[in-house]
Amino acid sequence: MNSFFERKYIIQGIFIAVAVIIAARLFYLQLIDESYLLSANNNVLRKMVIYPARGVILDRNSKVLVQNEPVYDLLVTPREVKDIDTALLCELVGIDKDGFNRRMAAARSYSPYKASQFEKQIPATAYAKLQEHLYKFRGFYVQNRTVRSYPDSIAAQFLGYIQEVNDRDIERSKGFYRPGDYIGASGVESAYEELLRGQRGVKNVMVDAFNRPQGVFADGKYDTLAVAGDGLVSSLDKDLQILAEKLMRNKIGSVVAIEPATGEILTFVSSPSYDPNMMVGRERGNNYMKLLNDPYKPMFIRPIQAQYPPGSVFKVVSALTAQQAGLIDQHTIFNCPGGYRYGGGRAIMRCTHVDGPIPLITAIQRSCNTYFGYTYARMIDHRGMPTGEAYTLWRDAVMKFGIGHPLGIDLPGEKSGLLPTADFYTKRYGNAKWGSSYNISLSIGQGEMGITPLQMANIMAIVANRGFYYRPHLIKGIGEKKIVKPEFAEKISAGVDEKYYEPVIEGLSRAVNVPGGTGYSVRIADIEMCGKTGTAQNPHGADHAVFFAFAPRENPKIAIAVVVENAGYGGTWAGPIASMLVEQYLKDTITLPKFIQDRIYNADLLPKPKTEKPKETVRTAPREAHTQPGSSDEHVEFIHHSVAALNRYE
Repeated sequence: MNSFFERKYIIQGIFIAVAVIIAARLFYLQLIDESYLLSANNNVLRKMVIYPARGVILDRNSKVLVQNEPVYDLLVTPREVKDIDTALLCELVGIDKDGFNRRMAAARSYSPYKASQFEKQIPATAYAKLQEHLYKFRGFYVQNRTVRSYPDSIAAQFLGYIQEVNDRDIERSKGFYRPGDYIGASGVESAYEELLRGQRGVKNVMVDAFNRPQGVFADGKYDTLAVAGDGLVSSLDKDLQILAEKLMRNKIGSVVAIEPATGEILTFVSSPSYDPNMMVGRERGNNYMKLLNDPYKPMFIRPIQAQYPPGSVFKVVSALTAQQAGLIDQHTIFNCPGGYRYGGGRAIMRCTHVDGPIPLITAIQRSCNTYFGYTYARMIDHRGMPTGEAYTLWRDAVMKFGIGHPLGIDLPGEKSGLLPTADFYTKRYGNAKWGSSYNISLSIGQGEMGITPLQMANIMAIVANRGFYYRPHLIKGIGEKKIVKPEFAEKISAGVDEKYYEPVIEGLSRAVNVPGGTGYSVRIADIEMCGKTGTAQNPHGADHAVFFAFAPRENPKIAIAVVVENAGYGGTWAGPIASMLVEQYLKDTITLPKFIQDRIYNADLLPKPKTEKPKETVRTAPREAHTQPGSSDEHVEFIHHSVAALNRYE
């Protein structure tokens, strides 16, 4: 009996203890812990997202390239909207009644109970008027945002733009992004998105029945601060970029200038360009479609995506790799009777010069096609090994100069260029018995070879450095500590010993600084610029003008490549542009004759729209001959490569 009473009291004690614990917990939740009060008071509290400012982007001299300016998103919670003056709201926001109805339907479809965007990116001037009447529109409130602003309207393709996230962006971010967030869509904005974007914050604000803020809840105890994105220091020189864009106005092409000692890109021009401010604001969608449909393709990033036959710049690579292979030296002489004969003497790759016996330095200076035809033949046919193996050794040596693969610039969308493998030619000709005569145009940078303007400039940086380069990049410092990415501090060898560069550099110097050189008209007083004009063949119209150089010869500060499409000779158009940019950068002045400057500034070289497309004529030559009639020191017409073959390779 006693044990029965003992169990009774034990059970009663357990129930009493549980009741006390529950009561204590209720007391804590209702009177002490305010987090549940926060949830319970959602009808008078508004949880506002605080969007961080994106990181500012500066040029190499700390001048602003990209900054932020305030805009305002108008949000709506559909179930809270009651008895509002629709006409007044439409007038203040700048929409019509149909626009109002569409926006409300979209908001209800998203959620009747959650706030969503009604109108985005309202400028400060319009918001000032809206703010006076906002209390009249129950269920509507404003979210502070920032958008990008470009004070100088330059470097659009380099800087890129931001856009609102889509479902795929949200999914890939694993919940970081939410509808209405912005994300870098191209250029540096995309490449450095995780650093630029910052971290959202949250602010809990009390509001009254008229939607008017009444103060911060709980002294901000449950708020989180927004963290601004990291700033970036660009390698660009803003003043040089502005000048380069002016020089390339009404022209199609590229300008890339690199500091050889660091790989930092000083100028990055893709022309035609556009005002990056077009990709900001409420007209962004319309502007985007205009740019997308522009026949001159301003959103195409030519410095890293356009691929041209390298022409004369490749003769520099050919001279260096052949010396390293021990097949020629600076004293090697080949006879130039006006062209290089191949295919048993049945075909000729012409050279406009009849130079007679010519050494390496003069061959570089005069860009002798004959000399480099012989050089290529030695690399492919005279190495005591099967053609495919010899070609692969040649190709591997060429690739060390950054040809045939992406250089790894800190921008999305870089192209690798074109450099076929030995298998390409074996499949093309049906067996492995082909030789140098089957693709002799490669000897002078034509045929199935293409490089980007960035790769052209990087070759000049390699020559300026006498054998190495740093990966070209556009951002030289991240955040307050100006951190440099480790991949941009790596010294990369081009695989050719330093001693072999001097005869090549001497030839490049003579091409610019000695009377009769193709670049003599654009020489710079008191600066020994080493460079070369070029003309890249264009099967679709007028040829492309090219100029590549570095300066000064000793302790070089700048390596540059300029491509002007459909312009003809390099010395006429690309050369003066490069000369002015180099002199401006090194001497802060331009001494090129004014009539040349005016011609460059005022020229309109944009191809005119054709009223009727002419019929295309495809010319071919027998495989055995590979004839290449017509040549200048930089300009070779190659007609034996079929479009189908190139398309298969690509």
